Amino acid sequence: MKRGKIYKTANAKIERFKLYEPAEALQLVKEVASAKFDETVEVHIKLGVDPRHADQQVRGTVSLPHGTGKTRKVLVFAKGEKVKEAEAAGADYAGGEELAEKIQGGWFDFDVAVATPDMMAVVGKLGKILGPRGLMPNPKAGTVTFDVERTITELKAGRIEYRVDKNSIVHAPIGRVSFDLDKLQGNLNAFAEALIKAKPAAAKGQYMRSVSVCSTMSPGIKINPLVLMAANK
Repeated sequence: MKRGKIYKTANAKIERFKLYEPAEALQLVKEVASAKFDETVEVHIKLGVDPRHADQQVRGTVSLPHGTGKTRKVLVFAKGEKVKEAEAAGADYAGGEELAEKIQGGWFDFDVAVATPDMMAVVGKLGKILGPRGLMPNPKAGTVTFDVERTITELKAGRIEYRVDKNSIVHAPIGRVSFDLDKLQGNLNAFAEALIKAKPAAAKGQYMRSVSVCSTMSPGIKINPLVLMAANK
């Protein structure tokens, strides 16, 4: 794969086989980021689980204490007073079948969808459309609920959903390059703590096998997984 000059310059500052301390790695991410936009800082953690087995699935939500740096558009499927509650709480869109029809027509101007349980008969028909895009409301992710006010507030403040992929890796945004180091580290710790709490009983051996952080356009920087785990038990 051919790499650009900027990428190669950034890569030269990173010791390929070194396992960095978390704060050191995050500081390096800030230093090597060179895009003209405020890049997202991401963390990628390979877990000692086999996602092919139901008892080794890792999935959940976590509220990052300092947010993601992105304003998320929230859509709420609801009816009656819950529509008014959603709008008052800051939902960008709230309604019922009329929103479902727009989505069936190819409209996706939102980042996360929430639904009250009594709307799942309508929302369920959108599974093949929303599912592949990661937009389908799900009870396990806390996006199927009657407590729409609290859910919207948390989503707007920085609550994210995570799920282990088929390669046993969990991916998550933990802020922006413009964030102070303390905020990035606080978000990383919150995410690591949530993953540790979500460890399946069936998982054997070392739980966090590898950890890397990067910005949108930069190379990955490896973090010592044992240090990260020890700091967030």
